[in-house]
Amino acid sequence: MSAAEATWTWRRTWAQSVAHPGRLALATALLLASFAGLWVLYQVQPLPMSDIAVYRAEGAAAATGGDLYGFTVTKWHLPATYPPFAALLFIPTTWLSLGTLKVVCVLVNAALLALLIHLSCKAAGLRRAAHTVPVLLAATALGLWLEPVFQTFVFGQINLALTCLVLWDLSRPDGARFKGFATGIAAGIKLTPAIFAVYLLVTGRVKAAGAALAGFLVSVLLGWLVLPDASIEFWTRRMYETGRVGKVWIVDNQSLQGLITRVLHEPEPGLLWAVPALLVAAAGLWAARRVYLRRGLDSWGVLCTAVTALLVSPISWSHHWVWCVPLLVALAAHTRRIPWRRALLAAVTLAFTARTMWIVPHSGDLDLRVAWWQQPLASPYPLLGLALLAAVVWWTRKPLVAPAGSGVPAPRTAPEPAGRAPAF
Repeated sequence: MSAAEATWTWRRTWAQSVAHPGRLALATALLLASFAGLWVLYQVQPLPMSDIAVYRAEGAAAATGGDLYGFTVTKWHLPATYPPFAALLFIPTTWLSLGTLKVVCVLVNAALLALLIHLSCKAAGLRRAAHTVPVLLAATALGLWLEPVFQTFVFGQINLALTCLVLWDLSRPDGARFKGFATGIAAGIKLTPAIFAVYLLVTGRVKAAGAALAGFLVSVLLGWLVLPDASIEFWTRRMYETGRVGKVWIVDNQSLQGLITRVLHEPEPGLLWAVPALLVAAAGLWAARRVYLRRGLDSWGVLCTAVTALLVSPISWSHHWVWCVPLLVALAAHTRRIPWRRALLAAVTLAFTARTMWIVPHSGDLDLRVAWWQQPLASPYPLLGLALLAAVVWWTRKPLVAPAGSGVPAPRTAPEPAGRAPAF
């Protein structure tokens, strides 16, 4: 879609929204009520927003030449864990007081949630919903209470920003200028988005994969030019210290390793985690490639890749699962009045809303002594992720043969030529 077409679409949908002031007013009221609920919760139990304090300390260290990986902040003694390039981006956070920064962080994350819903709707083919203001406002009001999104607000995290960056980049047409570069930049901020470059590579989009690599190398180079000592320290030592991030066995960790440690009651599973993680990584990328080539659905390929990254990462805190937003939108796009699909959408929505991991006993080291029947409650996200990958593999067991004029994307046998609209 050209810039002129996008502008015309926004004007048309805004005019439609104004033409139905009741819907706009109701959606606005719902959003205000949602924020009011958040404010009431803050009065009862103040949001710690500890991560934004870490980001601010990283920015201060980068601006003053301090020891980037030597400090700890907050009562939890949290250290810096991101690459030096991220610290450079955090320098503007030092221009505000911590109290003001927390307010700004909440507002920015709310805007990013609305943007993520917009991008997710476009990716799922719901273009009318993507440009309808009441829909975006209402979805933002409800989406705030999804557990991963809510936890992002609680900690003052950057998950929504990174997800928007990757989703925007990968939803552009194949052949678009510098497609993949923004994904590489995201990997330079937080390493896990690097898996999307592998996805581009295994789906035959070598140019975009190369652009992702270039973006990552640019981030590393900038970090090294400004913070050479910190860069050497991070890339040679700190990035391998997973214990620096946190304990892998606590219920906060919704990765495959977190699941395995709690099932085995073993804080360091070693090969009992590494081998399954390698198998899941291979299977996840294989599923992503199949759904792209056999169904022509880049959106589901990206979702499979995101879920794979969340599963195989040593630590995936529950707030890392903000990819649930595009997942739920993609599922909603496929309901089409089919009861079992609606039931599936409701079940997945409930899984990302119920907060069952916080119900099981988890104070101290009780996370390692969770009873067998409580394991699904303690690890809902990795179990859901594994089920999603298995469902995609089953769904793509045969190439799709769509009748002419059905509107169903055809299987892909080669990368799309430049300028073609994406099936994402």
